[in-house]
Amino acid sequence: MKIFIYILIALAAGLVIFNIANLNFSNLLEGDSAVAFICVLAGFCSILLLTILLISKKIEASSKMVKQ
Repeated sequence: MKIFIYILIALAAGLVIFNIANLNFSNLLEGDSAVAFICVLAGFCSILLLTILLISKKIEASSKMVKQ
């Protein structure tokens, strides 16, 4: 599960980088640039959520060790 989460984080980071390359900074919210901007935000949100999932799995594993 841990490796799968790292793969998903890498894919999300790749999508963020790709969409940043597609941004038009003079007209950020027009046309294809708006879609790229929304995808950048969605990518950062997914990276944040996956990082929270990793941290929660580490906490769960450490709490199981303490109980035993």
